[in-house]
This record gives sequence, structure tokens and C-alpha cells, in this order.
Amino acid sequence: MTTKEHPSICFVCHECDALQQVSAIKPGNTVNCICCGSKLFRNPVNGIEKPLALIVAAAILFIVANIYPVMTINIAGIERATTLTGSAMIFIELGSPELAVTVWVPGVLLPGFIIFGLFYILLSIRFNMVLPYTRPLLVWASRLLPWAMMDVFLLGVLVALVKLVALASVLLGPGFYAFLALIFTYAAAIASLEPHTLWQALDKQSSNQREACCER
Repeated sequence: MTTKEHPSICFVCHECDALQQVSAIKPGNTVNCICCGSKLFRNPVNGIEKPLALIVAAAILFIVANIYPVMTINIAGIERATTLTGSAMIFIELGSPELAVTVWVPGVLLPGFIIFGLFYILLSIRFNMVLPYTRPLLVWASRLLPWAMMDVFLLGVLVALVKLVALASVLLGPGFYAFLALIFTYAAAIASLEPHTLWQALDKQSSNQREACCER
């Protein structure tokens, strides 16, 4: 039986397409498909607070990683410091703008969009602020998640370091260590997120807003 305190929803399994009615579950539990047994969704403990804390940390690290130099190269007494975006600009100077885009978009632009987009959404949910465009942002953040590849960007930086060490003196900057910490913090933040929890919270916000409007 469905009540207002214990609502149920219709959920479609992404593996077998079975439509089933799922009741609300306690935090820390997982719902599995009754047909194929695959995981439908989970209700994590602190499902909003924990991701928000990690996303805030990721946002700070992202800003530091993009402001401060990733490395400083010294060749024959000439020093040149470069940031994450600056490393992509080097490819433009070398006449390879398509390579610069390939490096910068999945390594800097998309992670930045996802981090600050999720921060905006989680902030709206946690403090019950009905901010505009939260739903489109969540849709796009979910779609772009597989394309945010900071670990691949880091691998490219490490390969470049190995080649540069034999040619010049390389000093790693604070941006590199911030970027390294960002990769682990970002991965932890994404792992702690449950899309179903976010959508449910946004639906509840919309429902409360409609009820408040009707009471006026």
C-alpha cells in the first residue's frame, strides 16, 4: 500500500526493461530488479551532504589547478611556466588547434562544467533553494560524465614529463599537485552520487513549490 509518507514509484530496469513498482527504501539500502536481479538504484547515507562536501573540495582544487602553474620548464636558463589551459595553448602555437581542443575539452572544460553544475544542483537541494535550470543541468551533467577524462589528461602530462626531463629542467608546480588531488576527489564525488536521489529531491522541491502556490 502506498502512502504519502512511504511513496512508491514506477521504475524501468535498464538491463531487462521490466517495469516495476518500487517503494521508498531506508538510507544505506539498494533496490534490485525483481526480474534480472540487476541494481536499479541505491539510497546512500548522507546522499546529498557527502557529495556536496566532495564537490566543494573538487571545485576548490579545480580553481587552484587552473590558476597555478602545472610545471616550470628551464631550458638553457630560459624559464617558462604553464597552466592546464596553457599546456593546451602550446598546441595552438605549434599549429595544432584540433589537438589543443582534444586535450582541453575532456581535460578541463567538461570536468569544470560537471563540477560546478553539480555544485549548483546540490546546493539547491541541500538548502532547499528552488534555483532555475537545475533539471537541464543534471541531464547534461549525466550525459557528459563519460567524456570528462582528467585521468587521461594527467597521463598525457606524465608522458610529456618523461620526455622533457631528458631535454630540460622540469619543476612541478602547485597546479600539478592540485590537479592530482582533484582527480581522486572528483572520482570520490562522482562515486558518492546517486542520480535517482537527486531526481527524487528535485521532484520533491517542485511538489512543495506547487503546494505552496496552491495555498496562496
